[in-house]
Amino acid sequence: MRCSAPILRYRSVAPVHVIDPLCPVRACALPLLRRGRAWRCARGHSFDLAASGYCNLLQPQDRRAKAPGDSAEAARARRRWLEGGRGEPLRRALEDCVEGVGITAGDAILDSGCGEGFFLAALARRFGLDACGVDISSAAVDAAARRHRGILWLVANADRRLPFADGTFRLALSVCGRLNAPELRRVLAPGGALIAAVPGPDDLVELRAAVLGQGLLPDRGARVLRETAARFTLERRTGVRATIELDAAAIADALALSYRGARRSQQARAAGLPGITATQSFELLVLRPR
Repeated sequence: MRCSAPILRYRSVAPVHVIDPLCPVRACALPLLRRGRAWRCARGHSFDLAASGYCNLLQPQDRRAKAPGDSAEAARARRRWLEGGRGEPLRRALEDCVEGVGITAGDAILDSGCGEGFFLAALARRFGLDACGVDISSAAVDAAARRHRGILWLVANADRRLPFADGTFRLALSVCGRLNAPELRRVLAPGGALIAAVPGPDDLVELRAAVLGQGLLPDRGARVLRETAARFTLERRTGVRATIELDAAAIADALALSYRGARRSQQARAAGLPGITATQSFELLVLRPR
């Protein structure tokens, strides 16, 4: 399949969230209730909304850097990459998986490691879901909140304890990020599902070979299955592949997608490429709680 989809922008979704997070202050964990431009718990802990509408629940013990996660530059690069049509094959595959798990309009979905919100916004709009996105990057979550209204956007460390009560969500999503199996299992309701998407071994292999000198990636799908085996059973495993054309700007965005970016030597090699035909490859795992 050759990816030549037009640029799509999901600026709003129909549902207005009714998901109430929990207070992240250590030894509190009381429900947070929305009061004007802030979330407050019964003990008086308060968390203001940013101008764009997201809420930062990150605590000092939850971060190892002043600004953890993706930089603003990386978030902008990912948005351009996805909205330029390169996110469409995976978006369609995710929609196909969601259709198969038995959800209904109004069900709650969590995107753990949501980034700038492209996939969560698309799924919330398509299925009428009550959506919440969590990411440790305030730059990425701010970008998500500015573009996609009607979704609860939170800055929090999904590698630690998720700020939600047990069984809050009918569906959880993890796209190309670290997966906290114990916490995702805890916040899933009985009969819920976790959909994990990971890069396939040959994802962007042509670009990685030309710029990074790398070959095939490790089997991330097998790793996820090992890490989730104690808490989840595999219901479905499927793959999605596409062929995409990358110009110089898209190649630069691909190298900037991570907050670590690319080394100068790699940037120099990329600058010498006028364009490249590359493979997109992903594996999708539909997992059910044990």
